[in-house]
Amino acid sequence: MRARIAVTTTALLLALPASPALAAKNGEGLVGETNDKVITFFSLGLILFFTLFVILASALQGRLEKRKEQRKAQLARQRVGW
Repeated sequence: MRARIAVTTTALLLALPASPALAAKNGEGLVGETNDKVITFFSLGLILFFTLFVILASALQGRLEKRKEQRKAQLARQRVGW
């Protein structure tokens, strides 16, 4: 219970100086004023990034699984003596 209170208090104290900085630009973000075009391209970029990430990670996992199976088969052949 004490740890939870300490974490909450620390988080609030660290967030306190940031609150005026976030409200100083009338709601503008880091890249300035946003419009539909900026949001659309950002969202499209996210979709493409995660699609490519999943494809590449799956290909890598497939190759690693293939190597693992080959290594296991080689060890099995060594035990049997073939």
